[in-house]
Amino acid sequence: MMTKGISKQRSSLTFSLQKTYERMLNAKPSLFLVSAVAIGITVFLMGGGVYDLLIKPIVAYISQSGEVLAFYPGLNDQFVLGSLIIMILYALGVTGFLIAYRSTKYAYNPRQAYRFLLIGCAMILIAYFFVEQRIATLFG
Repeated sequence: MMTKGISKQRSSLTFSLQKTYERMLNAKPSLFLVSAVAIGITVFLMGGGVYDLLIKPIVAYISQSGEVLAFYPGLNDQFVLGSLIIMILYALGVTGFLIAYRSTKYAYNPRQAYRFLLIGCAMILIAYFFVEQRIATLFG
């Protein structure tokens, strides 16, 4: 008698796991979600996130005067704060590209399209110049 109850529970568990597995295989996440995850992973990788996880560098450099530095010229290592700043700048640039792309939806309203395009290009340029400044500070 006892084995019959256990067998029934096991088959019920097997059935529910099979249904869950089938739902996972047939799941169709939204294009926005897949794109957001792909962009997030790209920004994380390009910003040095893997290095931060594997090497575990110090968060920032505190100078003799008490100033907190995220980037230290002439140092070959990377700080976590510097990685986070670069990741934020990359995300700003990607957001600028997305806003510039969104401006194409407003072709019937040129003023709105121009605003979106201008804001997107400004964000791209801001991100580019700050990343270049950081690179020039480190290697210049």
